[in-house]
Amino acid sequence: MSVMAAIRGNSVLPARREALTLHTADGLELVGEVALPLDRQPVATIVCIHPLPTHGGMMDSHVYRKAAFRLPALAGLAVLRFNTRGTSSMQGTSEGEFDHAQGEAYDVAAAIEYAEFSDLPNIWLIGWSFGTDLVLMHGNDPAVKGAILLSPPLRFSAEEHLQEWRDSGKPLTALVPENDDYLQPAEAKERFATVSQAEVVGVDGAKHLWVGNAERVLNEIVTRVAPEVDVPLATEWDGDMETADTSAYANRTGAVFKDAPMPKAE
Repeated sequence: MSVMAAIRGNSVLPARREALTLHTADGLELVGEVALPLDRQPVATIVCIHPLPTHGGMMDSHVYRKAAFRLPALAGLAVLRFNTRGTSSMQGTSEGEFDHAQGEAYDVAAAIEYAEFSDLPNIWLIGWSFGTDLVLMHGNDPAVKGAILLSPPLRFSAEEHLQEWRDSGKPLTALVPENDDYLQPAEAKERFATVSQAEVVGVDGAKHLWVGNAERVLNEIVTRVAPEVDVPLATEWDGDMETADTSAYANRTGAVFKDAPMPKAE
């Protein structure tokens, strides 16, 4: 008889996980992975665009890692993660160099194209920190249904990008930590006022890195991307479950990224 076990931060639920290589229009190869439900077609797809790679951000930043570990099984989602140019993780290093949100336009386009041509349904972009700027600047693609922004600093993106999202009419949600280092809820509501359909959600007690709040983030994502899925998501699992070794990332989700200043937009 199987026994219910608690789902922890490094718990890996069953899924079809495939390493992939994204090919950009400017000739680079990017490291990535797609995680799919084990025994059914996905109900929706999230394309995860990570925080600033010069300060520890990568496809395995903890919220995205947990999304890939859990959401295919718990919510029936496809989870596509990748390292932008010059970014490293345990999966490998993408070609190229960090380009201050400019060349990364090709990276975002390559990920969307992969999802589209793989017939992954209902494509949503999930940006975190620097990744939110990439979503706003380069993610307003016809194949994309909407976007969710985690801790948006609005450092590289400009008013014109917000206006483009407004004009698209696509849903845009900003999850803004109460104690964010760069943009807190009150100011975020003012900055996103340009986008009439934007939803700005302040998250009490949370900080930029979402440490201790990953479950809240995952539930908020599922609510918008797959409203037919019941939330809150299960916190126990009755079945096969593995445990990932995430010790290699201890510094990259803590001291390295936590207090580092963001570079100025160029």
